[in-house]
Amino acid sequence: MNSWVQAGGPQNDIILSSRIRLARNLAEVPFPTALDISGANGIIDRMNEVRSEALGDKYKLYKMSSISQLEKQVLLERHLVSPNLIAHNSAGAAAIREDEVVSIMLNEEDHIRIQSILPGLQVKRAWELANEIDDIIEGKLEYAFDENWGYLTSCPTNVGTGMRASVMVHLPALNITANINKILHAVTQIGLTIRGLYGEGTEFVGNIFQISNQITLGRSEEELIENLTGVTLQIIEKEKEARNTIINSNRIQLEDKIWRSLGILKNARILKSQECMRMLSDIRLGVDMSILNNIPVAVLNELMIDTQPASLQKIIGADLTPNERDTHRADIVRGKLKEL
Repeated sequence: MNSWVQAGGPQNDIILSSRIRLARNLAEVPFPTALDISGANGIIDRMNEVRSEALGDKYKLYKMSSISQLEKQVLLERHLVSPNLIAHNSAGAAAIREDEVVSIMLNEEDHIRIQSILPGLQVKRAWELANEIDDIIEGKLEYAFDENWGYLTSCPTNVGTGMRASVMVHLPALNITANINKILHAVTQIGLTIRGLYGEGTEFVGNIFQISNQITLGRSEEELIENLTGVTLQIIEKEKEARNTIINSNRIQLEDKIWRSLGILKNARILKSQECMRMLSDIRLGVDMSILNNIPVAVLNELMIDTQPASLQKIIGADLTPNERDTHRADIVRGKLKEL
């Protein structure tokens, strides 16, 4: 498991992870949307040379055309690749560092997308790490860059810094107190956007949201990071206020909700994916508020990944029907919680 799953990091009771993604394209090469298979494979070959010469053997290259649909989905569920990349079976690839902190997607919407992901609120450190990798690659390959516009990207909304900074946040109390929509609406008014568990176009599950910058042009990376971090700290305070409100006004109801979820997860024989995520969210809230003890957050993060459909089938080692997945999901959760 990558480091953010193992928990730790600043504000990790509410912030699961911080991520930086840099979009880059090579000079004088058509964007991926206009690139044929031969050209796309050329991008992979050139990047593979950089990997061998400058990044070292800690990175493993995965060609989307050479791995199964299940394996691609596992990479997505581990937040190492995007939904868009796994849709490009014939041309996509990813170089992933062995600790899963850094992944470099190739021939996604852009030629190169560098991603770093760290636990807790560490947006600046994630940027520093991604920037180090970016400098190494730029020392070997010429980027498409304009003095006025900045880094040129396939989608105009990424032109400029080419950077998307995001935090993955757990906001159950704001949801329980029906304040989540107000917060999310306010965030979108100040140049940020809200996405689901796996990014753009994915759904919100388990009270987990991804908040990221929407503007990449006309601001420096430092300004974008400072804005996201500042807003995130405000959201953390709002979530803590909501938690205090619940515990002071409806403690018994909150404890009942949390203990019921723990009881079901410890004993259920059938668990659907969203139901499982919702109850893991309840337990995480209970742990964070010291209602539950002796349950490591790292275990809950791990279960959040392991109970997803593809990761579950990878663990079992077989293709499973939805009903079979629900049964094995319950087995895995029950077994893990009873070990504690």
